Amino acid sequence: MTEQQLKPTLLGLQPSFGFGDRLGTATPGHLDALRQAGGPIKGIFAQQSIREMTRTNRTAKQVMNAAKHALLSENFADVWGADADHLKTEADVDYTADAGFVFYTIDPSDHVDRHADDYDGVTLETKLATIRDEVKWLGAYTGQTITIKGGPTITFDPTTVGRAAVKYGRAIARTIELGRYIEQATAARNQEFEIELSIDETEQPTSLAEHYIIADQCRKGGVKLVSLAPRFIGDFEKGVDYKGDLAALEKSLLDHAAIARELGPYKLSLHSGSDKISIYSILARTTEGLFHVKTAGTSYLEAIRVVARKDPKLFREIVRFSRSRYEIDMATYHVSASLEKESEPDAVSDDKQLERLYLECWEDVPVGKGFTAPGRQILHCTFGSVLTNEKYGPLVHQIVREHAQTYREVLCEHFRRHLEPLNI
Repeated sequence: MTEQQLKPTLLGLQPSFGFGDRLGTATPGHLDALRQAGGPIKGIFAQQSIREMTRTNRTAKQVMNAAKHALLSENFADVWGADADHLKTEADVDYTADAGFVFYTIDPSDHVDRHADDYDGVTLETKLATIRDEVKWLGAYTGQTITIKGGPTITFDPTTVGRAAVKYGRAIARTIELGRYIEQATAARNQEFEIELSIDETEQPTSLAEHYIIADQCRKGGVKLVSLAPRFIGDFEKGVDYKGDLAALEKSLLDHAAIARELGPYKLSLHSGSDKISIYSILARTTEGLFHVKTAGTSYLEAIRVVARKDPKLFREIVRFSRSRYEIDMATYHVSASLEKESEPDAVSDDKQLERLYLECWEDVPVGKGFTAPGRQILHCTFGSVLTNEKYGPLVHQIVREHAQTYREVLCEHFRRHLEPLNI
């Protein structure tokens, strides 16, 4: 088999896990983890957002070819997926379709009113008046009470429906528009496709009523979802474990999963899924295996761990450089780390301690918990600045290549911690 013959396929409702790879060298470690963890989970090995490709100066075809080359070298024979992540425009669709991606994640976040939950009654009515002609579905839900089989009873009072319309009305319309374009673009190329919808990049959680309306409107608009990523309750910050009430999250996941079964079925998708060790078993159990988990930056952080262990001096330089870029690069991420609270590298003489502060070793973490070191967030957000820097980018790639086996081993250990709790 050649790389051209090795093609990604649709994974449908099988439980799936997305392995983001910003360097293009992580797939062997990802594959080791998937094989060792066992279970029914299928891997999405080519996964990159337009934003990530822009920040790393990589192309969609490079992302695809790196995954294919690794899978071919490993004699991989199972099905696998390829995720064109966070698509916002028709040009994004064409670009990734030409590279052979089959899993299309629509991101209509530019059309979401992120402040809708905070509007008082007068402001909400004013906002609603501006979109009433665009949103034709208000009357279909207002005044209804719907009981989901095995799940919640949802009451669609006027305020609930109006707030959903203001918050997501234009995003729903854009999703349907882009979903139809994906269908046309892939048909023109004689390609298969499946669609995920991402509505997780907001500060405010997606209510059950909003989830229902979004999924129902997508269905009625002819967009069949394979997975949907709501904004769940609690905090899903980059690079650290879940912050929130686990019991409340479990109840919320049960309710969202019931809606997904009734209106699909489709998978619940967990974005910002890296390092959320404490919730994986809950996700798998509440969804009864109908889940997708998406990770990205955590593989880059494991590459920086290799740098820390093989060239501590360079690691210190990268920490300094990342700190200098953090307040600029953090703008598009949900993080809480601050430069004032995280130690300057010059103030930490011990190399292993510096690694713990900025990457945190597993042995320092209680059983069942993920990373908690906020310093990881500083490195996470600045990946693009590091990898495109004329000095640090080539050096990181060089060290990872020279110590490919070490990188493979740390990735395998890292992702086994993710995958094993998901196997139910």
